[in-house]
Amino acid sequence: MSRALTIYPAIDLKSGVCVRLLHGRMDQATVYNEDPMAQAEVFAQNGFGWIHIVDLDGAFSGKSENHTVVEAILAKRTLKTQLGGGIRDMAAVELWLGLGMARIILGTAAVRDAEFVKSACRAFPGQVVVGIDARDNRVKTDGWDGDTGHTPSDIAKRYEDQGVAAIVYTDISRDGALTGVNVDATAALADAVAIPVIASGGVASLRDIEQLAGAHGNIEGVIIGRALYDGRVDPAAALKAASAIKQGK
Repeated sequence: MSRALTIYPAIDLKSGVCVRLLHGRMDQATVYNEDPMAQAEVFAQNGFGWIHIVDLDGAFSGKSENHTVVEAILAKRTLKTQLGGGIRDMAAVELWLGLGMARIILGTAAVRDAEFVKSACRAFPGQVVVGIDARDNRVKTDGWDGDTGHTPSDIAKRYEDQGVAAIVYTDISRDGALTGVNVDATAALADAVAIPVIASGGVASLRDIEQLAGAHGNIEGVIIGRALYDGRVDPAAALKAASAIKQGK
């Protein structure tokens, strides 16, 4: 099997503006755009097909904190959108998918309440993504503050054959640091389950995209944040690199 990677440009929201964090620390936030709706439009004009949104405030509080901004982005309906951060019950899942969100991401809930996640997958097949955030091969929760004692594969295997659309795997130690994607860990997770894996954290250059494309056929895409904002990765070049045929394992 051969296919291209999907590039997911990231919009991380803190207090209503577009930021990037270093290693997931809220006190290490850099503001990149005070108008997230305008940023979404830039990504659309760049030719991307998706936007990956994270409600950072919601990830810490456990409930949506940037609802108005996310709704405004959705109202444009120019790109498919997936949202994570603070979605921890069925009411929130139903709300966002009902508003036109293509997919929602369950992270903390995926660790703490497997039955809820499985129920959401049954109710909305193909629209639920599991977010697995790890540091030193240990899964973290609650905005990366909580330690679970689980490995990424422990959590991923809970959802095999449950209708999960994808797994977003984030290496926290590389997130926002421009140190390169943890290709080996991403490929290992992609090898452990049949669920497509989306890489996140550390993209610094086109080389990261090329390495992911050649690493494992079950790596479906890659989330890019700071490297796009800083101009280290050109959107057209990224899309070209992602469209190069990769072979399934």
